[in-house]
Amino acid sequence: MFAASLGALLAHSIDYAGMFPPCSLALEPALQNQARYVRDPDAWMLSTFVLPVIQFDSAKQLLPQFDPLHPLRVSALGPKTENAAAFREAFAETEAAIRSLAAHNVDLVSVNQLEMWLPKDVDLPVLNEARSIIGNLPAFWEAPAGTAPEIITLLAELNSDMDEPTFGFKLRTGGVTPDAFPTSTQIARALVVPATHQVPIKFTAGLHHPLRQYREEAQTRMHGFLNVLGAAILAAEHKWDEKQTVAMLEDENPESFSFDDEFFAWREWKIDIKRLNGRRKFVISFGSCSFDEPREDLRTLGLL
Repeated sequence: MFAASLGALLAHSIDYAGMFPPCSLALEPALQNQARYVRDPDAWMLSTFVLPVIQFDSAKQLLPQFDPLHPLRVSALGPKTENAAAFREAFAETEAAIRSLAAHNVDLVSVNQLEMWLPKDVDLPVLNEARSIIGNLPAFWEAPAGTAPEIITLLAELNSDMDEPTFGFKLRTGGVTPDAFPTSTQIARALVVPATHQVPIKFTAGLHHPLRQYREEAQTRMHGFLNVLGAAILAAEHKWDEKQTVAMLEDENPESFSFDDEFFAWREWKIDIKRLNGRRKFVISFGSCSFDEPREDLRTLGLL
């Protein structure tokens, strides 16, 4: 059993990215893992399978291991491009591939979102053109952590005339080398931009563990997913400034975090489950090459 507030914070929060470092599995074993995870009692934490568009055709051959009750839900990862012209071309090819996969076997596979790198010269007209092509498919645009406030503000402008915000921001929170990890201040700046509270945000890389901690394999302190997801929620709920948000992101004490059936709290700051569920509409998920490590650590902490 686990507290209802933990369930609210972590429901469908992990995008399984087994094909990416440090796990770097081939497509077939990664999909075999996903097929097992969607049938696992902990599947309530599982969100999409991060699948590069270039692997779509190969994935079609492996769909029989899924079934209508346990389908493959895909986060389509588009290619990284260097400029707006290349982005336009790659985006058109990506959209065609998404349509092809989504129509291949509707009982076994669906494309639930798109993730793609945003070159620095992509502007409002280019993004408007992209939205006209993909319609209501949620898209998360990645850019360097240092430019997050500006990009989030741009995406908020694009979402302002939509009933539901379909364009979100993807923030990279780590990697396999120390220089791939943004500072707590850089993450905090993304979380306290007023526009962030109306722009869905997801995180990727480096969030294998619930709490911030030094990890020998990365030779640095890795951010914790309870720190990051929790700070995104509480910063919006309580209108935190950058300093307060950094304090939560850097807290390594498990006793600072509490979960019960009514509230999630960090130190003296609380949010009830109803408000937490509402905030989760904008704090979506984090990509992890492991679905096992996060769960094992939560059990070690006595939370799961």
